Amino acid sequence: MLSTLLSIAIVWLLSALVIFIVGKLNLGMSVASFGGALIAAAVIALVSGLLTWLIVGVLGIGDGGGWWGAIVSLVVAALVLLVSDKFVGGMKVNGFVGAIIAALGIGLVGWLANWIVGLFV
Repeated sequence: MLSTLLSIAIVWLLSALVIFIVGKLNLGMSVASFGGALIAAAVIALVSGLLTWLIVGVLGIGDGGGWWGAIVSLVVAALVLLVSDKFVGGMKVNGFVGAIIAALGIGLVGWLANWIVGLFV
């Protein structure tokens, strides 16, 4: 139980750090502070779960492999950022194109962060 909570806390902190970095790089979004990034990470996780359930589970739009899966995942990530923007005061997404750019930035910075952490763990 404790290791699960610790894992959730670490993923939350790393997600917030990734969001903070992307926001400071002005890649389609901005974040006012690291505290705002922590809140944004939690809200994005909740909205992502809900939207993914709605789009994939209820509507049946597959997010399988290949180009179609990549496009669906990118659009869902952009929608998640746009919806989350409405609930997080310290986060600003610059429209749909900004959300696409931010989603790509979050994916790239997140991949890089996971790779770096993997070198030490």
